[in-house]
Amino acid sequence: MLDPVQSDSTTTPTRLRVAVLTDAPRVAGSELWLLDVLPRLRPDGIQATVFLRVEEKLDGLAERFEEGGVTVQRYDDLRTLPELSRDFDLRIVQGWTPGTYRTLLPALRSPRIVISHDQLDFHYLQPLRLTYRETYPWTKAAPFRQADRLVTVSEWAGAFMRRDMRLPDVQVVTNGVKVDRFRPATPEDRAALRAEFGFTRFTVLVPGRFAPEKNQWASVRAARHAPELDFVFVGDMDSSVGTLVQGYAARLGLRNVRFLGRRWDMPELYRAADALLQPTLAENQSLVTLEAMASGLPVVTTDIPAQAELVQDGVTGLTVPAQPDVLARALRALAAHPERTQEFGRAARDFVLSRHTLEHTVAKVRDVLLTPPVAHA
Repeated sequence: MLDPVQSDSTTTPTRLRVAVLTDAPRVAGSELWLLDVLPRLRPDGIQATVFLRVEEKLDGLAERFEEGGVTVQRYDDLRTLPELSRDFDLRIVQGWTPGTYRTLLPALRSPRIVISHDQLDFHYLQPLRLTYRETYPWTKAAPFRQADRLVTVSEWAGAFMRRDMRLPDVQVVTNGVKVDRFRPATPEDRAALRAEFGFTRFTVLVPGRFAPEKNQWASVRAARHAPELDFVFVGDMDSSVGTLVQGYAARLGLRNVRFLGRRWDMPELYRAADALLQPTLAENQSLVTLEAMASGLPVVTTDIPAQAELVQDGVTGLTVPAQPDVLARALRALAAHPERTQEFGRAARDFVLSRHTLEHTVAKVRDVLLTPPVAHA
């Protein structure tokens, strides 16, 4: 259930009608970002309609949008979107694939804004990383130029798009989270939640969609190196990667690994866990990391630029190479030093409160939408 939004669309005049177009095949961070942000624009008269594919995996998301006062229109074919969105004041595109931008942007009526949550740089081993670095940005750079405004969600991604993708005008709207929903647990709350979830030892939460760049393989191997710790994976298990990772853990015979699948009770899981593990190889700005930090969890993650922008090594968590034995050592260090671990968690929440609340994000999005872009002729 969405947190209530203090607004009433019947008493707030509509200043801007916004069509939000996404080709998402399932729910991921960029869709949850919309779910958080769009209802909170209504008090300013910004009324959004989200266009979602007809896809069973998106049914729950559609229901939550409607609960938040955001209209949802389902579609079967991307080619229908230019006409469906024609009479809106503004069109926002959040694409999963380069083909969506190539097909959709030139056909849409201006003004058109792209909000890019794309991961952009994949820190795979060579030569795979070089291949991605040389080709991936350019598959989207040319279509992005069809937009009237480009927005991304982290400072490092803004710099990457300007420098490596040669897109000069990129605005940054950093991600934020609901700090009242994602918050540290009281001792009583924590004890009850741990009993409910069956957390009895130092428990490491590993959330995220199952994809090669999220690197759940390294988390499974880290669990093998640290049998005295428990590892709880959360994410959509329907993907081929999810099936393979779960099968790999079973073949290793690991007794300290659990797979919970897709969950809508993440705040409670964060409050019950002891640490977050995210050995990711590609991010833009991770909502999972921010949610965990707001919940007072220390984060063990990789030292890629996107994560280093959020996690200060030795202050709010630990940034280390994505090597299973190194990840396991970092988690063991947290388990062995509970006072230091708690200090990391407190510092992590303070960081989010100062820079990455949802209110910060909504204010920046509001400014972007209410400042008319220069439409292409």
